[in-house]
Amino acid sequence: MTTLPDAHDGSAPAAASGAALLSLENVTTYYGQMRILEGISLQVGDGELVCLLGGNASGKSTTLKTVLGIVRPRSGRVTLAGQDVTNWAVPDRIALGIAIVPENRRLFGDMTVRENLELGAVLRGGEKLDDDLDRIHTLFPRLLERRTQLAGTLSGGEQQMVAVGRALMSRPKLLLMDEPSMGLSPALVQQNFEIIKEIHESGVAVLMVEQNATMALAIADRGYVLSTGEIVLQGPAAELLRSEDLKRAYLGR
Repeated sequence: MTTLPDAHDGSAPAAASGAALLSLENVTTYYGQMRILEGISLQVGDGELVCLLGGNASGKSTTLKTVLGIVRPRSGRVTLAGQDVTNWAVPDRIALGIAIVPENRRLFGDMTVRENLELGAVLRGGEKLDDDLDRIHTLFPRLLERRTQLAGTLSGGEQQMVAVGRALMSRPKLLLMDEPSMGLSPALVQQNFEIIKEIHESGVAVLMVEQNATMALAIADRGYVLSTGEIVLQGPAAELLRSEDLKRAYLGR
């Protein structure tokens, strides 16, 4: 594994914003008899934006599933907000402040935009949601226009807005994003990354899985590169952008 400058030798770089909000320590996971992740260690600091890069079948989505608890490690440890959550169920982890924008958005197509957004706040009980909805509508004015429209009738870009808005309705400490640029036009990809940057600047920590390395690193604090289930490169985003090692690890040349 190559660690670029400003990272600590032999381990994941220290989180830029102090103590780690999320930490994976030597995590190995399997699907049946097939090993998917091999001893990976990574951190996301409070309020930090970290991107996880890699090609298809590199283990990126499995890493997110391990953070959520959908996949349990065969060995290693997952900590969140200072607590060992390695064996915790998914709902218990979400209650600590995780939200996810899943790949392909996964909205409830026969429910309205407003109803999909409100589902993101279901764990908040009877709290009033007006301020949160106002924030989402400020980020995505189109959703105010579409609030009574069925989510399944929206364009791909609009559905992505709903998916992000739904996640933010839970007021997460850590936002997981799985391939946020997938299936979007170049113009919408640019807009999407600007929104992610704005979310990050508001103080929400983000762990983003993405194949568009250049755009992801342009807004991230740090990055990790996965290849066949192992972290082969890690470091500050600015250093990774200039790295020949990134081209070899990520592009295979």
